[in-house]
Amino acid sequence: MSKIEKDDIIEGLPDNAYTELKEGESYKPILLSEKKYPEINGWTVFWGIVTAIIFSAATAYSGLRFGQVFEAAIPIAIIAVGVSTFAKRKSALSENVIIQSIGASSGVIVAGAIFTLPAIYILKETNPEMQIEVNFMQIFLASLFGGFLGILFLIPFRKYFVSDMHGKYPFPEATATTEILVSGAKGGAQAKLLLISGLIGGVYDFCMTSFQLWAENISSRMADIGTKLATDFKFVFHMNGSSILLGTGFLIGLRYASIICAGSFLAWWFIVPLLGQFGVTPDGILMSTLEPEIIFSGYVRYIGIGGIAMAGIIGVIKSAGVIKTSFGMAFKTGKDAQNENNTVLRTRKDISMKIILFGFLGVAVLMTVFFLFGGMQMNILQVVVGILVVFIFAFLFTTVAATAIATVGTNPVSGMTMMTLILSSFILSAVGLQGATGIVTALVVGGIVCSALAMAGGFITDLKIGYWIGSSPFKQQSLKFVGTLVSALTVGVVIMILSETYGYGENGLVAPQANAMAAIIEPLMFGGNTPWLLYIIGAVLAVLLDRIGIPALAFALGMFIPLALNVPLLIGGFIAWLVSSRSKDEKINKIRKDKGTLVASGLMAGGAIMGVVSAILKYAGVELAMRDTYIGSSLFNIIAIVMFVSLCLYLVWDSLRTKIITK
Repeated sequence: MSKIEKDDIIEGLPDNAYTELKEGESYKPILLSEKKYPEINGWTVFWGIVTAIIFSAATAYSGLRFGQVFEAAIPIAIIAVGVSTFAKRKSALSENVIIQSIGASSGVIVAGAIFTLPAIYILKETNPEMQIEVNFMQIFLASLFGGFLGILFLIPFRKYFVSDMHGKYPFPEATATTEILVSGAKGGAQAKLLLISGLIGGVYDFCMTSFQLWAENISSRMADIGTKLATDFKFVFHMNGSSILLGTGFLIGLRYASIICAGSFLAWWFIVPLLGQFGVTPDGILMSTLEPEIIFSGYVRYIGIGGIAMAGIIGVIKSAGVIKTSFGMAFKTGKDAQNENNTVLRTRKDISMKIILFGFLGVAVLMTVFFLFGGMQMNILQVVVGILVVFIFAFLFTTVAATAIATVGTNPVSGMTMMTLILSSFILSAVGLQGATGIVTALVVGGIVCSALAMAGGFITDLKIGYWIGSSPFKQQSLKFVGTLVSALTVGVVIMILSETYGYGENGLVAPQANAMAAIIEPLMFGGNTPWLLYIIGAVLAVLLDRIGIPALAFALGMFIPLALNVPLLIGGFIAWLVSSRSKDEKINKIRKDKGTLVASGLMAGGAIMGVVSAILKYAGVELAMRDTYIGSSLFNIIAIVMFVSLCLYLVWDSLRTKIITK
């Protein structure tokens, strides 16, 4: 018999927090359901709003200027733990969940806004003759309405995702954030381990992105044979060496990481080379003359979009029973609902369906006023169609966004928004919205839907955190509206300032997602080719995958997300499997897996925080990078491989170093 020394056991969440419940088994959160804890007060609202403002501005800048949006949940959790520890708050855990929930509105609102709305500015610059107009209220209200709709649509599904599916979804980001909050409250060895791994992840990513001591993206082109393979056969290997992605892969696990990468491998190592040998562009250009990255982004990626859209439809069909049950509560009488609410435990009480329905009505009324008098130049029929498009697409894709976040930690909002833009453009054109007005309207509609989907995906993370810890869903949901309002205001101001300061030309803002949206909508409104065949191929593939039991959404995500971002997920998932299967003693395996989860969470947290610091330094004009002669050299890439392998070995070593006493 062997046992593990007490000091090595990482205490915190219950043993069944991450596993499926057996028949008759229940999950009991850290904060008891029968007790009341401080959650909504001046402290939580203040720090929630402060973090929402800071991270809305920081992520909006980094996303537009450099094409990367940082996940806000983890660094906000770190800040919440830090300020509560400094202030010696007695009820830090219950308060920090609320701070994190309010502040995390920033990242999702930013993603929803910058993925679509800057496309109005881009098309205005590229088509000056169209006299396209854009103003602050369009950006602010599109983000606000979308955020509110995302909250309202998700609330009825809370129980299904966080409770009914307990242990069936990995929830990687929620896991990392929860571990941070819990370790901050408990202190001791857990907090120390998180701090050390966070410092390692932060220093690692900072040296890589800011000092550029080694390559962030490792490519097979670093070798002559790799360059030849890319040129002649369109075969290329890419991998991002970020600690964030490695940690995310560990939390996702090997199964889902393998499915995602299978989609990537099919796209990059079969379809891209196949098109590179035999493909021809719609303009008659041989694809053999194109780089593999161009073939992927310009053609193959759209197969992933079609797959994501069809996976969403399949998910809606399969969730019909859940949808019916959830929204069926709306038909209960007020008396019945009141009696039910009186018996509901604190940890199970949501905002009532009656309030949700009034919320939908309020958003619809405000959207009507906005469409009629907000410079959109729409008539009553066009307003009704526009509102229906928003509500239908937001509703259909809400469960998709939540499932994606719960499964892989990545929300495919851009893919779903692209599909929304395509279909809504046809619908709006059919009712007379064309030209400059049609472009603005379609992009505002797309911005609302995109913000709704981003919010739905992000909010399910907050609610899962609250479920594990034992927070009040009702209070999380109520204050989420506050965080959304603050974030939408901040994002609107930042986008306006940056767009007018930098512009979107060669030396301006990168905004890759918004540029993609502009490229999609331009041929639809001005005439051009839409890759319907590629969408259909992706849709058919999703149906086939679903029929044979392979998660279509995860696979399609792999086809849509660049290979470089998926490979480290597979490596992280393999490490998770390795550390949790080496011993014949399942208890030891679980301890090692839990310890690895904390280490991986620290890597993600440190990388995310230093990512924000890097963005701030770039904004301030601080240049820390090495000489251009070094960047891009063979040594630059070799060091990157050595450092990433070292980071992997650290994750394995720290997960396995459990002291065992043999009797």
